Amino acid sequence: MNYYDVSMIVSNDMQVYKDKEDKKPVFKIASDFNTGTSHETKVELNLHTGTHMDFPLHMIKDGQTSSELQLDRLIREVKVFDMTRVKDSIEAQDLLNLDISKGDFVLFKTRNSFESEFNFKFIYIKESAARYLAQKGISGVGIDALGVERDQNDHPTHKILFENDIYIIEGLRLKEVNESTYFMYALPIKMPNADALLLSVILVE
Repeated sequence: MNYYDVSMIVSNDMQVYKDKEDKKPVFKIASDFNTGTSHETKVELNLHTGTHMDFPLHMIKDGQTSSELQLDRLIREVKVFDMTRVKDSIEAQDLLNLDISKGDFVLFKTRNSFESEFNFKFIYIKESAARYLAQKGISGVGIDALGVERDQNDHPTHKILFENDIYIIEGLRLKEVNESTYFMYALPIKMPNADALLLSVILVE
């Protein structure tokens, strides 16, 4: 078996959404051997940092939170589709010939996985594709961008997916992964009532 860690490395100089300084993790030494008997590190970060999943509260007032997480939906078979041919956004027409069925969890590998710096024109899932995925009745979708969408008024992609109970994973790193079917372990740190959770995502071939 082959194991692929498709999570982003969390560091103080990592790629963050729109290169906003206030979105970068801050690491501080809480104690060291000069001040105490142990070494401890404190970190301050946004829950939408790196590889993470969104919950409806992120875009919908009074939406569901991490307290409603169903872990079995993150430990399961997934289909990775190579979308590196896409130049701007994934549209419904790009998905028509893909083997996507009801209940699937799909991950899209795009040019984003080959970029170490934030690209303001990153590849995203357009509203039409979100509607197509909702019609297919998928369980979840993941992409190698820090946002599942960009440049769309009122965030329709997020809202369509949330309203159809489709899990959203953002910030994957799929450069080393080929188009195929894998078993996914997407493991969050347990936090209640959150609008997002950081994930460690492992694909097993």
